[in-house]
Amino acid sequence: MKLIVTGGAGFIGSAVVRQAVRDGHQVVNLDALTYAACLDNVASVASDPNYAFEHVDIRDRAALDRVFATHKPDAVMHLAAESHVDRSIDGPGDFIETNITGTYNMLEAARAYWIAEGKPDRFRFHHISTDEVFGTLGDEGQFTEDTPYAPNSPYSASKAASDHLVRAWAETYGLPIVMTNCSNNYGPFHFPEKLIPVVILNALGGKPIPVYGKGENVRDWLYVEDHADALLTVLQKGELGRSYNIGGENEAKNIDIVKMICAILDEKRPAAAPYAEQITYVTDRPGHDLRYAIDPTRIATELGWRPSVTLEQGLEKTVEWYLENEDWWRALQSRAGVGERLGKTG
Repeated sequence: MKLIVTGGAGFIGSAVVRQAVRDGHQVVNLDALTYAACLDNVASVASDPNYAFEHVDIRDRAALDRVFATHKPDAVMHLAAESHVDRSIDGPGDFIETNITGTYNMLEAARAYWIAEGKPDRFRFHHISTDEVFGTLGDEGQFTEDTPYAPNSPYSASKAASDHLVRAWAETYGLPIVMTNCSNNYGPFHFPEKLIPVVILNALGGKPIPVYGKGENVRDWLYVEDHADALLTVLQKGELGRSYNIGGENEAKNIDIVKMICAILDEKRPAAAPYAEQITYVTDRPGHDLRYAIDPTRIATELGWRPSVTLEQGLEKTVEWYLENEDWWRALQSRAGVGERLGKTG
């Protein structure tokens, strides 16, 4: 297949690009190269004849039309998005413009191309979203594909809006779509503003390891390379018009994740004192959802996909990657907002 992958220089998008190229697909990586993007993420496939890069912003409809006409894809995997909750609290406008208007532009460019090509049966528009659109859970239950939407942050609200646009373009215009909503990702090339890379890098730097509130918030952790595999599975085998929730089947409290990482670092890069002594509890994020958990029954039973990496295995692989790739993360330390506390609302 020939794929357009939007946001392919980002964390999850680059994992998709790397795997798709390894699998023999032709990939056009379309990315605006905003603060969290890094072309080093795809350096391992950049010289492959099946890889191409387009420096394009999804808010630029004319540029999108050119890319579709030039490359004539069989499918689109739409991952490009602003995705950091704290940044959405400080500056929601970028999230509205990219996640909502940008998705609208992608849908319209894809629809125009699909019609111009005679509505080929092979074409797919795969929209990749988040479980955060469903809001928060109590101590029990899991999100299913039928869970009502109840977003609580500007980020999750913008992603919920983009999901609804995609559904509407399928129902109104017949655009052939599939959708996925994933749990929290982690793994190699994770931009150093999210929990797991922040813990690793602050620990190594001898800095306080910030934990929001009491660290009781629960997330279902999905190793990014497992997620990339699931996304390509849905693209190729998923039923048109259908949504699939993708989870790691690895629920854990934030504080437990932090302590697990500290223990791994104690073993692999011992310091003068245990890294857990650097844990510092800080004021919680406004509107911080208590718990996310994915019911993965549909993707498991219909498509035969299950995660291959346990939380313990994935965290060890992730810590090892950061220890071995200091040049990558050091180059990102000077980017705007990295190492700062964001999202306090005043």
